[in-house]
Amino acid sequence: MSYLSQTDPEVSRVLYMEGKRQSETINLIASENYVSRAVLEAEGSFLTNKYAEGYPNRRYYGGCENMDIVENLAIQRAKELFHAEHANVQPHSGAQANMAAYYALLDYGDTVLGMSLGHGGHLTHGDKVSFSGKSYNFIPYGLNRETERIDYQEVERLTLKHKPKLIVSG
Repeated sequence: MSYLSQTDPEVSRVLYMEGKRQSETINLIASENYVSRAVLEAEGSFLTNKYAEGYPNRRYYGGCENMDIVENLAIQRAKELFHAEHANVQPHSGAQANMAAYYALLDYGDTVLGMSLGHGGHLTHGDKVSFSGKSYNFIPYGLNRETERIDYQEVERLTLKHKPKLIVSG
């Protein structure tokens, strides 16, 4: 029996039900994508207790040594992955994370392929009410009506036609 089920059986039951729901359904909301067990384990670790405001080795208070190690690992891995000199792994929200990526990779007016909002895309994938739709030339792509999966033939056709600097997925 878990500690949570002993101390708060009601919350424990809700967590169990949510785990069961997630394992029995397909969630098509990109921002609610399933994380790996490794991520669940890290998120449920002692690091959850620590608020590390500021940047590694320049925090606003002490006790952040281990957070600095983890964040520095994430920074190093992001720099290697994207062949970048610098990386910031502290986005406030998904929209701000997208904004940071766009500003790092694009110039104003660049062409971008993004999933249509009506097909599961996000406002920051080029919707006209979003900064992205006002700052960049977004070309929407969608799902195949029969399979309800990304229409890769359409993505290929649009990519060859418009030559986007970036393709947003997820």
